[in-house]
Order: sequence, then C-alpha cells, then structure tokens
Amino acid sequence: MGQGNDTSLAGLSVLVVDDEALLRRRLMAHLKNLGAEVAGAETLEAARYKLSDAAFDFLLLDIHLPDGIGLDLIREGSVPATTGVVVMTAQGGVEGAVESIRLGALDYLVKPFDPGLLPLVMHRARQKRQSTRVTEHERESEDGSGFFFGNSLAPLREVLEKIIAADFRLLVNLPPVLIEGETGSGKSTIARWLHRNGPRADEPMIEVNCSALPDSLAESELFGSEKGAYTDARATRQGLFEAAHGGTLFLDEIPSLSPAIQAKVLTAIEDRNIRRIGGTRNIEVDVRVIAATNRDLRAAVASGDFREDLLHRLDLFRLRLPALRERGEDLLLLADRLLAQLCRRHRLPVRQITEEGKRRLLAYRWPGNVRELAHELERGLVFEDSAALDFARLLAEDSQTTAATLDPSDWLNPAYDFSKGEFVLEDATNRLVQIALKKADGNASQAARMLGVTRDFIRYRLHGDRKS
Repeated sequence: MGQGNDTSLAGLSVLVVDDEALLRRRLMAHLKNLGAEVAGAETLEAARYKLSDAAFDFLLLDIHLPDGIGLDLIREGSVPATTGVVVMTAQGGVEGAVESIRLGALDYLVKPFDPGLLPLVMHRARQKRQSTRVTEHERESEDGSGFFFGNSLAPLREVLEKIIAADFRLLVNLPPVLIEGETGSGKSTIARWLHRNGPRADEPMIEVNCSALPDSLAESELFGSEKGAYTDARATRQGLFEAAHGGTLFLDEIPSLSPAIQAKVLTAIEDRNIRRIGGTRNIEVDVRVIAATNRDLRAAVASGDFREDLLHRLDLFRLRLPALRERGEDLLLLADRLLAQLCRRHRLPVRQITEEGKRRLLAYRWPGNVRELAHELERGLVFEDSAALDFARLLAEDSQTTAATLDPSDWLNPAYDFSKGEFVLEDATNRLVQIALKKADGNASQAARMLGVTRDFIRYRLHGDRKS
C-alpha cells in the first residue's frame, strides 16, 4: 500500500477524549510510543477547547462523557473536517457506533480493545481521509490506459516498462520521473499510463497544473496549511502531497513554480516529509513524483528560472515525448483511432479520411500536437458535410501561419529565404511575446521568465501592441 511501517504513527497528532483516566493515560502512552503527538481530555468542554486551540489529525472519542454525548462534538461542528474521528463505545453500544459512522466518523472500536489495534485503525482512517481530499481535487480526464504508442514510440514503451519493473521491485519510495515534450504531446496521458500500470494503480493519483497555481496559493495547495496560518485559513487543510501519500503526484509544467516552492518540492522529494504552512511538525509522505515540462530545463537553469538541484533530483528517469510531426505514419493511425472515438461520442457513423486529407495531416506542423489533432478531427466531423474528411481548412491555415509559427529550426534551414519578406524581426518579437503570454495564461511575470526577459520588456511590447 506504500505506507511504509504500518505500526508507526510518526507525524500524526491525536486527541484522546475519555473520562476513564486509566484508559486515557494508557492509550496516550501507547500512541506516544508509536511516534504520535498526543493530547487528552475527559469532558466535552475540555475537548471543545483543545479542538479550537490546535489542529489534530485524529480524534479518539468516547461516546459517553460526564457532561454529554461525545457525538455532539460532531453534530455541533466542533470537529474540523480535516480531523478524522474514531469512536470508542462500550459493549452493547453498537447503535451509537452506527450513528457515529452516519455522522461522519471513520471507524469505531468496542471497549475493551487491544491498543495494538490503533495503528491499523489510524492508517485505515487516514486512507479514507485521503480519498475525500482526492475526490475534492479530481477532475475529468481521459483514460491513459489506452495510450497509443505505435511504431514511433516503441522505444519509449520499452523505457516505461523498465521503470515499471523497477517500481514493482521497490514498491516504496519510488524515484521521480521527468517527462519532456511540447504542449499537447501527451505528457499527462503518459503519466497516467505509468501510474495505472505500476504497483500504485489502486492508490490516488493527484494531477496539478503548476502554471495554473498563483504563487500565493501554490504553497498551501501543495503542502497544506494549519488553521489560523493566514487570514483566510479558517480550518486545517490537507495539501496535495499529503493527499497523494502512497500514490502519485503529477506536477505538470513544473518550471512555473516559483524558486521558493521549487525548494520545498525538492525537500519533500528528498526527505519524504512535508510541513504545512503554520505547522510545527513534519508529516511523512511516500509519494511518486512525476514532473512534466514543455521547456528545456537546462536552459531554464542557465537563465535562473529553475533550480539546478531540483533538476538533478528529477532527472533520474527521463522520458522525452517526440512532437506529433516527428511520428511519421503513426500520425495517421492515431488520427483513425481518435476519429473512431469521436464518432462514437457524437453518435455518428464512422467517417473515413480522404487521401488528400491524409496528405494534409502529414504536411501540417501540428504546433498543438495530439490535442490539436483531436480538435481538428472533431471540427471536421461536425462541420464537413462530405462522407469522408479532407481537412481543406488546414491548407489555408498552414499557408497563413507559416511565417508566424516562429520555429527556429525553419530559420536554420539553408533553404529558408529571409529576403522574401515573410520574416520581420519586430513582428516576430511581438508574436513570441503573445505566444509566451498565452502559454502563461496572461501572467506577464511568468511569460518574461519563459523568454528570459524582464517584465518591463513584456509590458513595453504590450503597450506597443495597443498603440499600433
């Protein structure tokens, strides 16, 4: 399960609420010996105070207390959503145990019980809490198990299978994986394929688009925060590293993270623990990190936008996804596969691609790669009335954007003729700025880092665009 030592509760905090002093002290001593941070309370009022004063991972709660029913803590909202509740009940109190589960408790123990059961119960409850956080984060995504490799990606599949074989030998503390490739080339799908074919397929996989995380939220989203850590921190929040414990955390477009957050990611990978914002204790996490980028990380290191130590830590199992235009005839096989899926989705009979359409698909550069291909196929399916698709629009679009694609490999081609007037340095610079802004979702600072220029340069170019 990727949990490491199942008897250890190191890094967890537990509040034990029971009016039987001897039992309470015995449970607290046992939990402390297992590495947990422990506090105790014997009444509802004392429990309320401690729950409001500190964040606990778990609440071990007796149902019958001198000043009321323990379950009232759940009913009245005194127990934060991030605190897992395990109820203790006397023999014959099954009805109360059932009620506690209905109210949201994760498990229950019937007194008297062996304290040795606590690690098993806590780990089981922790998995339930992870599931809740994963569900909160989940988004619809394509199934990566059916990734199309074809002949061109056969070497990549061999490398993936070797990584998976190593994963099954290790099981825990799996090394990170770095996936490089252009936007839309299938990096997310490869990450899902790797997770779903490995030993952690039944564990959570959390996907994070780092370029969509504002700097102000990135730290709390990835590492969590304690109640009161900042103005809006009204409750303890579990971070995505913690939610992915035992599974996989996919960090897409990792260079978008600030250097400070990159440093914390490096520490989490190396030390296998994290600390929430405002927290004072380390939380153990066993997470397989898969990072992806559409940038040259070595160039990003040279420009100061990416930490060299993090690159060296990630660059153990490196995968490069070739651009769609580099996959030869596999492009047509992939197009047929995607088109069949789209026909089923639109409830239409299977459409074919004309020979001219195939030539156009092969001739086009596909700057958006597989994602752009899928969109073009769907547009053709919806808007072309003929029985077979020929993608006439591609021909016009390709001729209009040849000069605007700004692929440096074209400029280095001896056959490229600058004298034709297709290339204008001023226009090319403005076009690069617009492309970078689009990739950065309008974030001028991030676009400046991508291009290795100052933010003022970006602003100047934008101002110039508005004036013209």
